[in-house]
Order: sequence, then C-alpha cells, then structure tokens
Amino acid sequence: MSSDRYPRVRIVEEGMREGMQIESASISSADKIALLDALSRTGLETIVVGSFVSPAWTPQMAHVDEVVAGFTPVDGVTYTALALNQRGRERMRDFMPPLSLPSDAPRTLVHLCDVFVRRNSNRSQADEIAEWPRIVERAVAEGETTAGIGINAAWGSNWLGRFDEDYRMDMLERQMRLWTDAGIIVDRVWIGDPMAWNLPDRVESQLLAIKERWPQITTFHLHLHDARGVALASAYQAIRCLGPDDTLVIDTSVGGMGGCPYGGHGRMTRMIPTEDFVDLLCELGIPCPVDQDAIIEASLLAEKVVGHELWGHLSRVGARPRGDRLYPVDMPFVETKEQAEHFRRGPAAYEGARSPWKSPVTSPVRDAVENGQDPSQAAHDFATTVVQTGIRCLT
Repeated sequence: MSSDRYPRVRIVEEGMREGMQIESASISSADKIALLDALSRTGLETIVVGSFVSPAWTPQMAHVDEVVAGFTPVDGVTYTALALNQRGRERMRDFMPPLSLPSDAPRTLVHLCDVFVRRNSNRSQADEIAEWPRIVERAVAEGETTAGIGINAAWGSNWLGRFDEDYRMDMLERQMRLWTDAGIIVDRVWIGDPMAWNLPDRVESQLLAIKERWPQITTFHLHLHDARGVALASAYQAIRCLGPDDTLVIDTSVGGMGGCPYGGHGRMTRMIPTEDFVDLLCELGIPCPVDQDAIIEASLLAEKVVGHELWGHLSRVGARPRGDRLYPVDMPFVETKEQAEHFRRGPAAYEGARSPWKSPVTSPVRDAVENGQDPSQAAHDFATTVVQTGIRCLT
C-alpha cells in the first residue's frame, strides 16, 4: 500500500505527563529535566512537559515548575502542559514561553463514564456538559472561527462496561450543534480511552462514522491507553482508514509508561510506546521527524529514571536492520536480553556467547545485498538458480 494514501500523522509525546504522573513521586527534578532534554533532542515536534495540578492528589507533579524552569528548550519543538483549572492555567502562563497552549483549543469535551470523571477530576458529567455554553461563548468573544469536539472514556468503562457507537455519536452531535449554532466550524475531534477499551475495528468504525456524518472534520486526535495490549494495532487501523486529506494526531509515551490511579490499572494502563510508533511510521513510509536511535536512547534513559523496565519493543531489538546495520552472518547464539543489545552495543554485547559453527557462515545472497542489490531480487535470483539447477540435475 502506497504511503501517499495515508493521513498526515503527528505525535504528541506524553511521557513527562502521563508517564511521570503514575511513577514514583521521589523522582528528582534533575532526572526529569535530563529526560525532557533527551526527548527534546529526538526530533519530536510536540512534548507535554507535565501537569499544573494540585500536589495533594498528584504529588508526582509537585515540582513541575522546577522542571519547566530547568530544561533546555529546542527550537522547533512545541512544549505544552495540562492545566485543569484557573489556578493551574495561571501557573502555566508564568512559563509561556517556552510553553504554549494546546493546539486543539477551543474544544468542548465530555466523559462518557460519569464514574471515571468523578474519580479523576472531582466533577460530574453534568458539570462538563454545563460548561459547554461558556466555552462556546468565550470562543465567540475571542473571535475563534474553528473548534473541536471530544469524548473521553469513549469505548468503555471499568465501572459501567462497553459503550456503543450510538452513544458516542449522540454526545458528539450535541457538542456539534452548539458550535454550529454559534457560527463556528468544527474541524477536529478528540477521542480518549483512559481505561483501554479500544479495539482496532471499533476505532475504525468510529472514525469512519465521524467522517461520514461531518466531512468537514479532518483532524482526528486519539489518546489510547494500552492496558490490554492493542493500542498500537488500533492506531495502525486509524492510519489505514483515514485518507491523505486527514491529519491523525496520536498521543504516545516514551517506553509506553502512563496511567492514573483513578482508572483501576495503575502503571499497567500504559500508552503506545513512542519508539514503537515511530518504527511503525518509518516502515509505512509515513514522514516522521523522530530519530530512531535517539528515541531508543531516551527510552533507555527513562527506564533508569523510573527505576524499572518499560514496555517498548524497539529499545530491546532496534529497528529492522538494513545496509551497514545488517547483522553479521556468523554471529554466535543470541539468547539473553543483554546479548540482544548488540544492535546498539556491537559485538561486545554477545562476546563469549556459544557458537556452533566450525567455519564462517557465508551467503551468496548476502554478498549480493552488500554489493547493492535489492534483498528481494537477490534472494529471488538465488532461489531461482537453485531450483533450476536442481531440476537440471534431476533430469
């Protein structure tokens, strides 16, 4: 499938917020700054640096001011943060720049699970809906011409069960009418899944339903959690079902860390590992500014910062090797995680490993590839020669 039929894809890095908010509150500001600086050097275009929230309920964010004041911004990177109330927004404004407001504002939003929103932000679904007219009025007063609509806990709830598409579309429709009546065009939608009820087919069905109902919506922002291990597949399905005139925004987190204490999964809530999603984009031929080596190193640094293994795959085995990164054909057995690090550490990673080969392994196909021939063509030519030679011998 040609890459020019895919949507534009943007990554929003959430490790410093989603990740850190569920990790230990004892992680130092210096370590967080080191990780934020490392992420800034990967080529990521948008990074959420943390949350300006009450330290009483999210102690991991108690020193977010120190982190923002201490990191080194990189030109071309958009830095933003979460602020849930006026006090948080005031604190955030003290750091603008380098911080900026989220690009999807203005936006109305509602949680489909009233239980989760009460647990997560001490508000009710009714409170969120009551806020919609004020958001619209403020947008009109500020001269906004476009806006977004959104739903959270979109596909289901650990307290209520699965939600159907009719419910999702109805809550989006209610928001759409408010914006339309105010003369503001809705051109983007945000869909969150904090309790990991997403499945690829349900994500595809929802996006296609939105495109059919409201063709003017061309930006789709997905915040998918990965507690049940299918978020990357759901993101891939979203890529496949959207077109080249669409923009898909995917929230990811370095190492896949993420979650909150209110959803029932803790650290196991997880997110799509940034490094794995970058690898997917690269393999699909979708333009991606993130350097794979740099994001792998950032993921490994994140593990040191949080003090435990994270959930990304690319940091364990590296990108698919090509060119001068193809593995040595006579490399010994590779059995352990440490030995598998040869993709970044070189032969020293498997030094002393068992090797059953009494003479060097050779391959005419590998020789052809090293001489610049396409791997498929080289392998096909060799197989054809082997088959033809074998047939001649038999006849």
